[in-house]
Amino acid sequence: MHIDEKTVRKIAKLSRIQISDAEIPAQQEGLSKILTWVEQLGDVNTDNIAPLTSVHLTEMPIREDVVTDGDKARCILSNAPEKELNMFAVPKVVE
Repeated sequence: MHIDEKTVRKIAKLSRIQISDAEIPAQQEGLSKILTWVEQLGDVNTDNIAPLTSVHLTEMPIREDVVTDGDKARCILSNAPEKELNMFAVPKVVE
């Protein structure tokens, strides 16, 4: 599809983009290429393809909830300034 100069100027005005006369031919060519590509999408066979209602999965994948890296309390607490009963000890902040 070919875009004429009048259409380029109208698109520029609606987009609030200032285009000089020298830029018009390049914009015509670019817009024409885009519309030609969009027209090609009409040739794609979409029979037997269900329409998408969302690009996200309708159901989240479910995995088994299993601890895979537990039993590291001693290692984690090795850098704690204070520990008590195998947990971090923090100073009391509310009286």
